[in-house]
Amino acid sequence: MNQLLKYILSTSQLPEHGVKNTLQLLEEDCTIPFIARYRKERTGDLDEVQIGEIVAFKEQFETLEKRRTAILKALKEQDVLSKDLDLKISEAKTITQLEDLYLPYKKKRKTKAETARKNGLEPLAKIIMSQNARDLDAIAGKYISKDVPSSNDALEGAKHIIAEWINERTDIRNNLRRQLERYAVISTKVVKKKESDEKAQKFRDYFNWEEALNKCPSHRLLAILRAENEGFIRVKIEIDDHRALSNIEDRIIRSNNECADQIEEAIADSYKRLLYPALSNEALSEAKKKADETAINVFAKNLKQLLLGSPLGEKRILAIDPGFRTGCKVVCLDAQGGLLHNETIYPHAPKNDTKGAIKKISSLADAYKIEAIAIGNGTASRETEQFVRRIQFKNIPQVFVVSEAGASIYSASKIARDEFPNYDITVRGAVSIGRRLADPLAELVKIDAKSIGVGQYQHDVDQTALKNSLDKVVENCVNAVGVNINTASVSLLSYVSGIGPKLAENIVSHRDENGPFQSRSDVKKVARLGGKAFEQSGGFLRIKDGDNPLDDSSVHPERYLLVTKMAKDQGVSISELIGKKEMLQKIPLEKYCTDTVGLPTLKDIIEELEKPGLDIREQAKVFTFNQNIKTITDLQPGQLLPGIVNNVTNFGCFVDVGIKESGLIHISNLSDGYVSDVSAHVGLHQQIIVKVLEVDVDRKRIQLKLHKKDA
Repeated sequence: MNQLLKYILSTSQLPEHGVKNTLQLLEEDCTIPFIARYRKERTGDLDEVQIGEIVAFKEQFETLEKRRTAILKALKEQDVLSKDLDLKISEAKTITQLEDLYLPYKKKRKTKAETARKNGLEPLAKIIMSQNARDLDAIAGKYISKDVPSSNDALEGAKHIIAEWINERTDIRNNLRRQLERYAVISTKVVKKKESDEKAQKFRDYFNWEEALNKCPSHRLLAILRAENEGFIRVKIEIDDHRALSNIEDRIIRSNNECADQIEEAIADSYKRLLYPALSNEALSEAKKKADETAINVFAKNLKQLLLGSPLGEKRILAIDPGFRTGCKVVCLDAQGGLLHNETIYPHAPKNDTKGAIKKISSLADAYKIEAIAIGNGTASRETEQFVRRIQFKNIPQVFVVSEAGASIYSASKIARDEFPNYDITVRGAVSIGRRLADPLAELVKIDAKSIGVGQYQHDVDQTALKNSLDKVVENCVNAVGVNINTASVSLLSYVSGIGPKLAENIVSHRDENGPFQSRSDVKKVARLGGKAFEQSGGFLRIKDGDNPLDDSSVHPERYLLVTKMAKDQGVSISELIGKKEMLQKIPLEKYCTDTVGLPTLKDIIEELEKPGLDIREQAKVFTFNQNIKTITDLQPGQLLPGIVNNVTNFGCFVDVGIKESGLIHISNLSDGYVSDVSAHVGLHQQIIVKVLEVDVDRKRIQLKLHKKDA
């Protein structure tokens, strides 16, 4: 623990007290949401982002130590571990440093240097490196053998050994790394026979491209590497070779004789054949890693905004998955999202049964007391929305257009088949659209996050890192909102702190067999849900209209006695205390401080009691596109249009203005001033007003400018 603590403190700016206690809590199998919410006194009020950093540093340290142990073991087995080498390996701070130290002893495939050693040429290499010898040709002649037919062959073999020694020097490798980091240029050449390929056209901006590698933004580097992977371009990393070779020569050559000439040739060989190929690939890999991190951060921000999107709440919803030829699939859902009815209508071409469709939607709205209509934003969405808005309802429902991103993934999934075994994918898709309106979080957790379409290049970044990041976002969002244990799906419950997939299944099975939970303490009766799981999950599970009003709040069960004492001291019941802001504000919190409960926890409790169970998300708002804009040809520069942000990247955001093609607000058009963070100006699914700047009909590109928010 001490070494881990030192490592984290040396690589972060986090306070020692908070790091130390967080590590202890993690050792006790506590989760990030639980620690951030309910152990503020022990962590010094670290938030989930800071605790997540500690977890990441802990994983880095464990990876480093695992590799260090493996290398030390290998060196001991080879009987080459000197005290000096042992010390250097013990003090190495990164995997790169470890690998550089291990490189001379690493088992290699058959190399030119290894062959030269077997031919007895290592002593000659040492003579050359001493830089004192004269008449090298004569000296080399002493090493002629059956396998070394001439003195030139002997010198050539010795140079191969020297080249390998140069490649294994950490100071030379680090110097070349610094040059690559500062001066490397990434350049591309188009593959001529692929230049006219239709699929290559989206990458044509990067044909014969060149720029500094350290200036290449994340999205551009990922696009270039994708173009290379698809065979449209070839990528090179270049630096000033002359400067690089001079730097190496200055470190090694200290004479002006035959030895120096041989060493100079060995340096050139080492650089071209060993050093540069390995370290330029490493530089590109590092740049790719940073680009991945940037892209994944964008994904994470977008996913958080999407999951915390505005819910309509428990309303009776009619959902429509629009279509032309195959018709529009219609479902009616109760206030809890249960499927009541489904059928297909054909208001559009080729059938054009508009009258029949109007009659059917009107009668369904009456029969099921529909309060809102959700229309998917895919094919035929605008036409369906316009058709629905023409219907004369007795009780006018709110009409919403809902993102379908990932709905097809859900409808074909095992989760969907288990939920609706007797219905086809079209019905499941329509149900998902309706449920997304009621509660985006509860529905979207059923879909693999990277399939929701909230970023770019999701298939190009490190998939393990992407999954880990997005899983953490989902977990944090679910626990920030809280979960109604009596209505939540297995998918939603599995993200609750301390629960996981198996316990989530057990909770739902227990609920199905025994009916709704009446109190949080009833959760302890669930099979295999022990004390630790209850401690971690209890505060995030909600029970509406249960035995204890605190069960529908974020007050943790371990603090119920404390709240009971507060209420008793005020001369009221817990029910009478809840919601009484003036009374709560007058409570002297210092009176209730203990060794384990401090002001941060007490302030959280008071804040929750003022508005118990309050959803942190804003409620869904109706939005209407400009009905006169139906295709890209209807757009003209200067128009002001309502739009919805449907994707955010680090170079701008894409906006749905009600047509097939999304428009781009480049980062430079988000504000009149400098913009460093797109997310500081717009959020996913935010309603905004945009100004049309340019329209390229042929390339289907629309350039927009942010006019104002909240359309």
